[in-house]
Amino acid sequence: MMRVGACFYHEHSVNRKRFTRIYPCFYKQTHKAAVLHCYNSLIARLKPNTARPGTMAKNDRLRTLSSALEKQNVMRLRDAAALLGVSEMTVRRDIAANPGQFTYLGGYIVSAADLPNAAGYTIEEEKDHFAQAKVIASNHAARLLVDSETIFIDCGTTLTTLARQIPVDMHLTVVCYSLNVAEILRRKPNVRMILLGGVYVPSSESFASDESVETLRRMGINKAFMSAGGVDEARGVTCWNFHEVAIKQAAMASAVERHLVVDASKFGKVKAVRFSQLSEFDSVITEEGRATRARA
Repeated sequence: MMRVGACFYHEHSVNRKRFTRIYPCFYKQTHKAAVLHCYNSLIARLKPNTARPGTMAKNDRLRTLSSALEKQNVMRLRDAAALLGVSEMTVRRDIAANPGQFTYLGGYIVSAADLPNAAGYTIEEEKDHFAQAKVIASNHAARLLVDSETIFIDCGTTLTTLARQIPVDMHLTVVCYSLNVAEILRRKPNVRMILLGGVYVPSSESFASDESVETLRRMGINKAFMSAGGVDEARGVTCWNFHEVAIKQAAMASAVERHLVVDASKFGKVKAVRFSQLSEFDSVITEEGRATRARA
């Protein structure tokens, strides 16, 4: 039977009729069961392995990804795919199948346990904090608006007041990704609004998607008005939500001018994730006025 196996492998025969034609002496009725058993065994042994060499099993991928997130908290999708040796689509499927373990937001993977929730930040809780200071800061920011320009308005409660202060007769193209800002802009007759879509995140009433980031990278923006949850000279400008980072960075990269609009209570605070340094802004605008900076 070993001779049969060796010849069979040499001839690359995977057809039962071909097998019996090549070795008719073995295919007698009295030996039929034994020969067929031999044939099936050979087929099983010679069946090609369709898995790519070195590809991790799913459970190994999940353990590796979980371990990586314990060390660095957040990881880009493409970096995770490179780490695991699989396609980005495979990583997406792994994450979707394990919502209790991972979350995918705006091109980033985070541990589900680290996802900010109502205990961290919500629009409803934040909107009444330092409300008057936010209005005054937005008054200062509104002085930078110029007819016929394209601007970006970040999410958050501070910049909803900026959206309200756009003059009715001013023609602007406004790019945004938050529902509360869009709700205000849709009532402005001379504003052309570009609302970036994606997965809706209720805590910040905003959307996140890779497509939104790519759209921003292709745009020309005159002024980007950015919000933040924390501002610190050493640790930079931070926010609560991981999914906002890629969008904020893309908007800033496409903008001619970048203006940080916050109330003074944000200084000295550090939130979950940094999206820029203070040196990357042309000005910082608070209720106390506008402070210009030499941008790095």
